[in-house]
Order: sequence, then structure tokens, then C-alpha cells
Amino acid sequence: MSLAELICPAGTPAALRTAVDAGADAVYCGFQDATNARNFPGLNFTPEELAEAVAYAHARGTKVLLALNTYPPAGKVDLWRQAADTGARIGVDAFIVADMGVADYIARTHPAVRLHLSVQAAASSPEAIRYYCEHFGVKRVVLPRILTIPEIRQIRKEIPCEIETFIFGNHGLMVEGRCSLTNYLTGQSTNMDGVCSPASDVEYIRDADGSMSSKLAGFTIDRFGAGEMAGYPTICKGRYTAPHRPEGYYAFEEPISLNLSRLLPELIDAGVHAFKIEGRQRSKSYVRSVVSAFRKAVDDIRAGREANIADLVALTEGQKQTQGAFETKKWR
Repeated sequence: MSLAELICPAGTPAALRTAVDAGADAVYCGFQDATNARNFPGLNFTPEELAEAVAYAHARGTKVLLALNTYPPAGKVDLWRQAADTGARIGVDAFIVADMGVADYIARTHPAVRLHLSVQAAASSPEAIRYYCEHFGVKRVVLPRILTIPEIRQIRKEIPCEIETFIFGNHGLMVEGRCSLTNYLTGQSTNMDGVCSPASDVEYIRDADGSMSSKLAGFTIDRFGAGEMAGYPTICKGRYTAPHRPEGYYAFEEPISLNLSRLLPELIDAGVHAFKIEGRQRSKSYVRSVVSAFRKAVDDIRAGREANIADLVALTEGQKQTQGAFETKKWR
């Protein structure tokens, strides 16, 4: 396959059609249950909707990747097996998996369907990636967002599968596949229930001075001034006070967005096969704008033209954007 395949988010059937029409090479989506890491009300697909979506995408030359990227709790693996069986029957092009048991089931039961290793598996070394390739036949790994371009280049030389990297959306510095912060407050896990900060536990309170407080399960996660845009309350991106920091500070990570638009040529040169845009919970207009912009940028780079992607700055989440670890030039 050629490098720089564009992998785009599809949180709903309408978003999937929008991404396909905007030029996605592949879209990724999930069922309306705990088998995927964006298990929010109003998102995702029924089996019937996914069958229609696969037909729509395939008719236009776009692949469909099904995310089964959470971890089954003990005794509940049947839900993940049924999702895999349904996806294979419908004709999805690949499964995005994190759990070894799920990968093993698919490799044995549906060997004709490609396996992609989710970022939730947190496989960041050649040794770990080769293990998944050798034991489960993984064809592609989605790398964690903590690696530099030199590191990606070296990994590419040492593994027998394709590489996919995130290029736009959530910065995601927390170690993928290992986050239990939201479970501490809400009892629902990102990695097993597919829910980070479930909407039923989220509350916004307008204070007397015009400021806005965002709460999760009754706890104040952040407070925003009258002129600030209130962010969604996730523990890792909340501001907290402490005796030595009474003004409040980001204890885990600052809410900034990943934007690797300026590094696309370097990533292609490093051997990255696929670029992933984050945002299954985003609107159709967001999907259309971002996918269209990156489609043109990738096509320009392939044709040897200079890519103009300045408009993407306005679409990023929060006030800041970053190239994260990717822009580091040396090995850490």
C-alpha cells in the first residue's frame, strides 16, 4: 500500500458518510456498547447501521475499520466475540483491537480480516509490536503519541507491520490502555466500559460572578472565567488547587490539541503508512472541515506541492496546539 493513508473518525452514520465524501481513505467506528472506547450516548452504530455504512463506504472506495479497542472484564468476553462475529459478517476491512484475548479470538475465528493493534495496547517498542505480529498476525500498529520521529523511523526498520500515527485532535499524554482516573470517581472505566467522564456524571454550574464550574460526579474539576470557554470535565485535564499553588494548575496535562500538519512530510519519510484524525465525538461540520483540509494537504505533499493547512489552527480544541513528542529531534 502507499504511505499516508488518511484514517478518519466516524462517530455516527452521518459522520461516516461525511468523512467518506470528504476524501477519507478509511473510516473507523464502533458499536453502541462497551466494546469501543467512545461508548457515549448518541454515538456509534447498530449492526444494521454499520452494514449500510460499509456498503456506502465500499461503493466509494473507502475502507471501514471497526474499533473493538477496550478490555473485556472477566466473564463478559462474549460481547466482544459477538461484535467481532458481526463485524466479520458485515464485511469490515479490519478490526482495531487492544486486548490479547480479543486479538486471539479474531485471529483464530476470522483470519481473513486484518487486525490492527490499537493505541490502547500501548505497544511502543519493536519487541512488543513484533510479539503481536507473530502471535496474532497484526498487520498494523497505532503508535502511542509519545514517540519522536527518529524513534518511529527506527521502529519501522525493526517491525514486520504497517505504522499508523495520530496527527490531529486530542493530545492524549496519559498512557493509553492504562487510565483508571475516571473509574475512581464514576465507577465507569475508559478501558473496560469505553467511557471517560460519562455524560450522566457531568454538570456545569454558573457561579454568581459569571464564571463557570465544571463538575464530574459532584467534584469540581475546573473553573472558567466569564470570558473563557468551559472545557469538558476530564480528570487528566482538570485544574486543581494545592497549598503551594492556590491559583490552580494542571496537575496531569494541559488541555492542548495535537496538530502535526507541519510534520506530515517528515512522517511520510519516516515510513508512516497511515495518518489518524481523532474525533469520533465531533460534529459533521468538524469532520468535513478537518478531513477535507488534510485530504488536500496529503495530496499536495504526494504531488510535490507545498501544503497550505493554516485553516486547521481554528479547528483545534482549546487555546493551544502542539506537535508533542513528535517534534523532538533526538532520542530521549
